[in-house]
Amino acid sequence: MRTTGFFRTCRSVSCLLVFCLFLLTLLSGCGSGEEPVLEQAPSVRSGVSSELTYDHSLDLGYATRYAVDFFKEGGCLVTVADDRQYYLAEKTDPVPKDLDAAVTVIHVPIRNGYLSGSGSMDYFVSCNGLDRLKFSAQQESGWHLPEAAEAMHNGSLQFAGRYSAPDMELLKTGKCDLAIQNTMILHSPAVIEKLEGVGIPVFIDYASLETTPEGRMEWVKVYGLMTGREKEADLAFRQQENEFKKLKKETADRPEGERPTVAFFNVNSNGTVSVRKGSDYIVSMIELAGGQYHLPDAGEENDVNRSTETISMEEFYKASLDTDYFVWNSSVEGERYTIEELLKEAPILADCKAVKDGNVYSTTNDLYQHTMGQGTFVRDLHEMLTGGTDFSYLLKLK
Repeated sequence: MRTTGFFRTCRSVSCLLVFCLFLLTLLSGCGSGEEPVLEQAPSVRSGVSSELTYDHSLDLGYATRYAVDFFKEGGCLVTVADDRQYYLAEKTDPVPKDLDAAVTVIHVPIRNGYLSGSGSMDYFVSCNGLDRLKFSAQQESGWHLPEAAEAMHNGSLQFAGRYSAPDMELLKTGKCDLAIQNTMILHSPAVIEKLEGVGIPVFIDYASLETTPEGRMEWVKVYGLMTGREKEADLAFRQQENEFKKLKKETADRPEGERPTVAFFNVNSNGTVSVRKGSDYIVSMIELAGGQYHLPDAGEENDVNRSTETISMEEFYKASLDTDYFVWNSSVEGERYTIEELLKEAPILADCKAVKDGNVYSTTNDLYQHTMGQGTFVRDLHEMLTGGTDFSYLLKLK
């Protein structure tokens, strides 16, 4: 694969710097117990073949859960935060004979991809790479992205089973050349083995664990590489990045103590409440919009592959009694349109400030599939906090 456009920037690395980076990586990774975050040490990541010569790394401004190293011979190595590595090369480029056996080879551009996580579809849509997908783990009715729904309707995108039970026969006969899964697949390792066993490489997307919306959106660059649409991916990212930069200037001068408080949650069918972890990207979005996340971590769940925590209704009530704004997360239990609907599920919340003031909102049910629209969603949150009414992904409950 020949690097072009914004991937062409090259940085020289001296032997001394390489050695220092290697030592720093070893020291920083010992016994931390924290969520997986990649250290920028190409010397460590690139030692996968004696036939490959490190050239430069992709300059990432926000993402911390993946890295890309390019080689002078033409291919590149994608490393994700669980230490899985993927060697991307054009079909005409030879694969190094001594390539580390743990490295998954992906021939690019992909032609017949199988996409499991619905949150990754917008990357393909945004970089004009939807035509590189042939199979989906979502039915047509499950897509809120019109481009994906249309592709399912016209047959260019086919349902090939859920992420945990893919239709192996359909994928094989359809010449699937890459299965893209999110971190949910880590709970079904046998599925990974089955896919790889029939020659279908598996790529695991860690974008949902990025702690900032910019970092999550920057994963579009990975899919730009996979689809051969690098320039389009960069443009899609820069457009949303500019929205964040504008908002940061507008909200930078507001002291933390003067920021309105926001609770982002949903009530589960058993009466418990799901809230975001303090490190979650939604919390970062609230802060970028000029607000302050108002719910403490429950501290009950240590799974680093989860961005939410579950607390009791009583805990939620105590923590959010004086919260200024409620935002209902529609991705789990669906949209809400009236405050009365919310109070039927949680009558105790009637005493909360946000409810009394009428500052209760719901996200639209398509928000979580619009991964590359997060700059727009932050703008929505800013509108909410400043009394605006022009929303793309928010609904004010009546």
